Amino acid sequence: MMMGTTAAQWKAAREALRDSGERFAALVTSCDPDAMATRHWSVADTAAHVTTVALFYTWLAQPGEVAFPRPWDSLADVIAATTVDTVNVINDRALGLVAERDSRMLANDLHTRIDDMLRTSADLDPDKLATWLGGAQVPVAGLFAHLTNELHIHGRDIARATRSPWETPPASAALFLDVFVRGLIRHGYGRLLDSGRPATRRRIAVEFLSRYTTPLILVLADGAVTVAEPGSAVDVRVRFDPATLNLMLFGRVSRLQGALTGKLIVSGPRPWLLPAFQRTVRFPS
Repeated sequence: MMMGTTAAQWKAAREALRDSGERFAALVTSCDPDAMATRHWSVADTAAHVTTVALFYTWLAQPGEVAFPRPWDSLADVIAATTVDTVNVINDRALGLVAERDSRMLANDLHTRIDDMLRTSADLDPDKLATWLGGAQVPVAGLFAHLTNELHIHGRDIARATRSPWETPPASAALFLDVFVRGLIRHGYGRLLDSGRPATRRRIAVEFLSRYTTPLILVLADGAVTVAEPGSAVDVRVRFDPATLNLMLFGRVSRLQGALTGKLIVSGPRPWLLPAFQRTVRFPS
């Protein structure tokens, strides 16, 4: 099944990125840049990280061949070898190439990068593929959804640490699963999910359901993950609030926390198989 990005999704992904970028920039410039947003990153470090991701995507979300200029070309081999479990390596290497830690400069740079993405991709097919981490193939629309999620997750980190307001619109958060994850699995995730651990041989099918997304069934079988046809037999159903699901995927809230709020409901004939599925289908946390 090869369902492409719809015109409505492409429009929504572009609008969501612009909105989240503007709100993130405003948040960063309103906070103490030296306040710790996470255990390892200050507010300024977090802003620099997100701006670095946006910089890479300005090169990926444009017509023609992609060529990283110096000194960013030094990361090409690391990018190709990255897995979910080694994303921290590429993050640290990329941050080491960014000396700027002035919040206003970083906010302005983020605005520039997002504007560049919107401008250069205006006439692109949203399903044009870009080679991403670990050799994964991601449609351009997926890059927009992924960067929006980066802004949502790290915006929340900063807001919680500095006691500032932050909102994650559910329709925008939904694009991460609906556009990015769906496109990544559909077109090939390369070595991204490699772990070196034995994969479960059992077939496990998980259906993700939300009022904001098209139903998605992911199947793990013989160590490989695929998108199944609608109506296929499933073992687990996950009904979710998009912002809560994304926070769980990236280790910001637990499945129990999501369940207690009623924003993450796990059901189906074999819900106990979800942890085995998540050991393979996982994200950096």
